[in-house]
Amino acid sequence: MRCPFCTAEETKVIDSRLAADGYQIRRRRECIGCKERFTTFESAELALPYIIKNNGNREPFDLNKLEVSLNRALEKRPVHADDVDNVISKIIFQLKALGEREVPSKSVGHLAMDGLKQLDKVAYIRFASVYLSFDDIEEFTKEIEKLRE
Repeated sequence: MRCPFCTAEETKVIDSRLAADGYQIRRRRECIGCKERFTTFESAELALPYIIKNNGNREPFDLNKLEVSLNRALEKRPVHADDVDNVISKIIFQLKALGEREVPSKSVGHLAMDGLKQLDKVAYIRFASVYLSFDDIEEFTKEIEKLRE
């Protein structure tokens, strides 16, 4: 790998460790020529599937939609941005790992709900109430009871 400082071709790896909950490898490198250090990240390159909407339309996966919906559910909650990024990374990894060219939007919604359930129960209920289209207080109560189990 070329050094970003002096463009020398030879660098050596000083340290390697897992990052992003094991979905990436973080490598600390040092240039043989100028002795500058820099960090690289390595991850598997898999294609994201197309999303099949409820109406049958197909569209490319939109990371922005996922981020906006998770952040809306997490609004004013005490959750660190890195934790949200990790949930998003896990969802993307799971979608890629399916190896499918197309995935129903329901699958993405369930992955988002699973991630939020681990991260923040209030945000999970917020997201679920919209995603599952709760009509009355009973549906909220049922979902809260499921969380308590």
